[in-house]
Amino acid sequence: MNKLFSPLKIRGVELKNRIAVSPMCQYSSYNGMPTEWHLVHLGSRAVGGAALIIQEATAVSPEGRISPDDAGIWNDMQMEAYKRINAFIISQNCVPGIQLAHAGRKGSTYSPWKGKGEVRKEDGGWQTISPSLIRFSDNFPTPREMDKGDIIKVIDDFCQAAIRSVKAGFKLIELHMAHGYLMHEFLSPLSNLRHDEYGGSLENRCRFAIEIAKGVRGAIPEDFPLFARISASDWVEGGWSIEDSVLLSKRLKEVGVDLIDCSSGGNVLKANIPAGPGYQIPFSERIKKEAGILTGGIGFITSPEQADHIIRTGLADIVLLAREILRNPYWPMQAAKVLKAEIDWPKQYERAR
Repeated sequence: MNKLFSPLKIRGVELKNRIAVSPMCQYSSYNGMPTEWHLVHLGSRAVGGAALIIQEATAVSPEGRISPDDAGIWNDMQMEAYKRINAFIISQNCVPGIQLAHAGRKGSTYSPWKGKGEVRKEDGGWQTISPSLIRFSDNFPTPREMDKGDIIKVIDDFCQAAIRSVKAGFKLIELHMAHGYLMHEFLSPLSNLRHDEYGGSLENRCRFAIEIAKGVRGAIPEDFPLFARISASDWVEGGWSIEDSVLLSKRLKEVGVDLIDCSSGGNVLKANIPAGPGYQIPFSERIKKEAGILTGGIGFITSPEQADHIIRTGLADIVLLAREILRNPYWPMQAAKVLKAEIDWPKQYERAR
C-alpha cells in the first residue's frame, strides 16, 4: 500500500494526500499584488491533484521584499486580491497556504531575469535591514543594523500579515526562516554578531524567530495550521547546524508550530552544498525523530516511488515538490497511476483518465 496518497490532518485542516507545492517565487507581482499569472500558475497545480499549495515568499512589508516584483500582503488591497485565487484552489479540494517572509539583507535586488545584485534607490530600491551590518555579497545592498524598534515593527508586520492571510482565504501559514532571509540571518552566527538579547548564544539568536512564531500563533485561529521553513544547515563549518535546528524545532513546537519544512543553505554565498536527489531528507528525518514534530521533505524529489518511500518509511510527513511540479503541474495524477492509487480527477478531465 502506498502512503503518498494517504490523508493527513493538521489541526482543523485535512490534506487529501502528502503532496505539497513548495513556495516558489514568481517575481510577477505589481506593488505586491498578485496577477493573472498567479491565478493560472497556482490554479493549474490545484487542478493537478496536489493537496496543498504554499504560495511563494510573500512580503510582510514593502522593505521585506526580495525584489520590486515580489508578492506582498502588507495592505488590504493585496488581501482582497488573493481571495479569488484561494477560492479557486479550494474548489479543487486543495488547501491554499501562504509563506510569510522578510528578505532582510537579501532584499532590494533584481528579479533573476532583470539583472543581478542591488536595485539602487533611484531605480526603485530601498534600505535593507539585518541583525548586523554585514552584506550578503559585494553586489548586494549594505543593510542597516536593526534596533529594538525595528525588531518590534517586524514582529508586528508578521502578525498583521497573518491576520490578513486568514481574511484572504488562506487555510495555512508558513513562516520563512530559511535561505538567508531575515529570520535565518538572526539564527546563524555567521550573520548575527549582535551583543544584546538577540545575539550571541543559540537561545538569543533563536529569540527573534520564536517571538514571531509565538505572535503569529496568537493572531490566527486555534485550528489554523502553522508551518516554519528552516535552513537546517548553513553547510559551512561554524555556521547554523542540524543540531541547532533540532533545538529550534523543539522551541517552535512549544509555541504552536505544527510542521518544520526542512530546506537548507542560502545564508553563505560560497557554501559547499552537496545537492542531489533527496539530499535534505536526512534533515527532515532527524528533526521528526528528535524534536517530535511533523516535518516536510524537499529537494530533488522527482519520482513517485521516491516520494512514497519518504512518507512510507517515516522520513517526513509530507513532500514538497518544486522544480518537478513546475515542469509538470499534473505530477500527482501521474504519481497516482504509477502507485495504483485511486484519486478524484476534475470532471472536465475524466475523458483523459
